[in-house]
Amino acid sequence: MESREEMQTSGRKAAMRAGVALAVFIGLTVLLFLADPDGFYLWAKAIHVIAIISWMAGMVYLPRLFIYHCEAENGSAQAETFKVMERRLLRVIINPAMTISWVFGLWLAWDGGFLMSGWFHVKLAAALGLSAAHGYFARAVRLFAEDRNTVSQRNWRLLNEVPTALMIVIVILVIVKPF
Repeated sequence: MESREEMQTSGRKAAMRAGVALAVFIGLTVLLFLADPDGFYLWAKAIHVIAIISWMAGMVYLPRLFIYHCEAENGSAQAETFKVMERRLLRVIINPAMTISWVFGLWLAWDGGFLMSGWFHVKLAAALGLSAAHGYFARAVRLFAEDRNTVSQRNWRLLNEVPTALMIVIVILVIVKPF
């Protein structure tokens, strides 16, 4: 089992890699915009979809980790491993993906003229719901890290379905645009 100092050093290295990756991403995005401002909408849409896929993958996987973490005895090597996995998944994948999803999604809605569309308002509400679930899961990561989880394995199984249900609603709204 890693010592606390080793985990902090490893965490700092992961944060540094994530920061470098984010800086490269921002730089490439700016270059794409400068190279082809008229074609940037399609690039922004592609980036948005990639970020959504990453966000959703993390949002579906994180509660699964919580389910398994509930089985591990507090203080055990297995529980400590889950803490590291949960923290890194949240900080390195889920948080950046959510941020990119929101930034590009709002820009696409503004540039595409969708801000006054009825389907967009419902989609926005569902995206806010997904962000609320994200916040709840982020709080759970902190509580698990402090060995203070109070949510049962059964409830985590139910909560695992929330992001999927919201994703289904969002995809239907974006593709079908029912109103």
